Amino acid sequence: MTTEQDQAAAQAAPDENKIIAERRVKLATLREQGIAFPNDFRPQHKAAALHEQYAGKSREELEAEPITVVLAGRMMLKREAGKKAAFATLQDASGAKADGRIQIYATLDLTGEAAMAALHHYDLGDILGVTGTLFKTKTDELTIKVSELRLITKSLRPLPDKFHGLADQETKYRQRYVDLIMNEETRRTFKARTAAISSIRRFMEKNEFMEVETPMLHTIPGGAAAKPFTTHHNALDMQMFLRIAPELYLKRLVVGGFDRVFEINRNFRNEGVSIRHNPEFTMMEFYAAYTDYKWLMDFTEAVIRQAAIDAHGTATLTYGGRELDLAKPFHRLTIVEAINKYAPGYTPEQLTDAEFIKTELAKFGVKPFATAGLGALQLALFEETAEAQLWEPTYIIDYPVEVSPLARASDTVAGITERFELFMVGREIANGFSELNDAEDQSARFLAQVAAKDAGDEEAMFYDADYIRALEYGMPPAGGCGIGIDRLMMIITDSPNIRDVLLFPHLRREE
Repeated sequence: MTTEQDQAAAQAAPDENKIIAERRVKLATLREQGIAFPNDFRPQHKAAALHEQYAGKSREELEAEPITVVLAGRMMLKREAGKKAAFATLQDASGAKADGRIQIYATLDLTGEAAMAALHHYDLGDILGVTGTLFKTKTDELTIKVSELRLITKSLRPLPDKFHGLADQETKYRQRYVDLIMNEETRRTFKARTAAISSIRRFMEKNEFMEVETPMLHTIPGGAAAKPFTTHHNALDMQMFLRIAPELYLKRLVVGGFDRVFEINRNFRNEGVSIRHNPEFTMMEFYAAYTDYKWLMDFTEAVIRQAAIDAHGTATLTYGGRELDLAKPFHRLTIVEAINKYAPGYTPEQLTDAEFIKTELAKFGVKPFATAGLGALQLALFEETAEAQLWEPTYIIDYPVEVSPLARASDTVAGITERFELFMVGREIANGFSELNDAEDQSARFLAQVAAKDAGDEEAMFYDADYIRALEYGMPPAGGCGIGIDRLMMIITDSPNIRDVLLFPHLRREE
């Protein structure tokens, strides 16, 4: 924190401690009365539904046919008019916008002397249960006229200042529960995330994919080039790894006869933390027998487009103040085509000269592995010169064999695979390819990965003998793809940081 923040925290702490102490005294009184933390109040209505159904009614219509409501919510505002009347605003979980809040009006005559006296001592953040009838104030605000009022949960900690909310970004991530209480935008983001994931599930099931679950503890980390987390199983006395990808297990199921499978899964990679990376993250991986990478590109495009529509209401998004149109067909470029388009100036001879590319990469501070071939060098140059410029949805296709150990090699062009990665707003969103179902070829690729690991590549894959055995039983030709759910959610919700779309992102330990 800055010096100013330190000073502000030091000044706020005594005040907050005093408030908490005062609230604990109130709770102690409730305990003595035997009415602390009741669990017999059952709300029957939600604020958003009441606004939707009755906001268009006139004052006269609401008075002519009184509508009784039973609602519970957290008190976010309170305005007392002496001892005889008070207004308050309750917030429930029904909406991500203002319609998740509703005003209540308590009076001495209708609500009763005891309830009014109790309301005077209630604090912001307390959860209240109310029974009453709907009416509209002189300013036409839909309001509940309270006949019964109860304290359901006593809040011991004060909410952040109502005018500033929860401003400190790290505090928002650490105390997401407070962030959700205070910030409409945060609630909207996570409701959109849920809507998008539900959309993906419906889309997959509609297209005859079966949702499955595969292990998160692996004896051999596989399915991606990444550094795993390691752990130890005591009873079996063996080292295990947290899943870096479910790919090899899902393809075992294709071998077993499930032609279309998908899993919305948590993966764990022991790598850097950034605005785009979290140690654990969500992906959706799917595999379809008798398809190839061209079919996958069309299908992946449709999945993403529909998720955006269902979560955002349209396939035309705005990210960082710039339009992103998912309704249009996605672009397709090879690695070299992308370099030529976004970093023009290289000649064809230069882009096929390994030594020249190494010299260029050195300008970016990149030192390739000694075993890197021309294809891997071209990919590294693409990542440094073109990747960040891929704003519109773009498939980069035809990746080199040496960086695609699980992808089927092209039948027509030597040295490349039938693989794509999808980029938008300058970042990778998905990775897919025609699957390698030749057990002997796959075995040789694994051996090459082992050699790369021995040469110092910590992200290179292990040799998975059981997966080779599965392929030897015969896997039909197939296509498979993984979509990064968190990064997709960043785009759909216009969130600049991956932590904004994770309810509980990983942070350094508090000191």
